[in-house]
Amino acid sequence: MSKEEHEVATLGTAPVTSTVINIRSDTSVPDHVVWSLFNTLFMNCCCLGFVAFAYSVKSRDRKMVGDVTGAQANASTARSLNIAALVLSIIAIVVLIILYATVMGKRI
Repeated sequence: MSKEEHEVATLGTAPVTSTVINIRSDTSVPDHVVWSLFNTLFMNCCCLGFVAFAYSVKSRDRKMVGDVTGAQANASTARSLNIAALVLSIIAIVVLIILYATVMGKRI
C-alpha cells in the first residue's frame, strides 16, 4: 500500500463526531403585567393593584433570569392579588351604585 492510499484509507475511517445542543423547553409563565397595570390604574382597592404590579414585574425578572420556579411563585401571587383587587373593587362599585340609587330615590 502506498503512502497516498494509506492516507486515504485513514481519512475514510475517521470517527464521526457529532454536536449535541440541549434546548431547554421554554415553559410559558404568564406574568399578568397587563392585568396588574389595569388594576393599578382603575381598580386599585387597598393598593392591591399596585402590589400585584410589583409581583408581576418580579415574575418577569425571574423569567428573564431563567428561574422558572420563582417566576411561577411570583406570578401566582400577582394573580391572587389581581383577583382580590378586582373583586373588592367591583363590590365597592356596586355598593356605591346602590347607595347612590337609594339616596336619589328618596329625593324624588
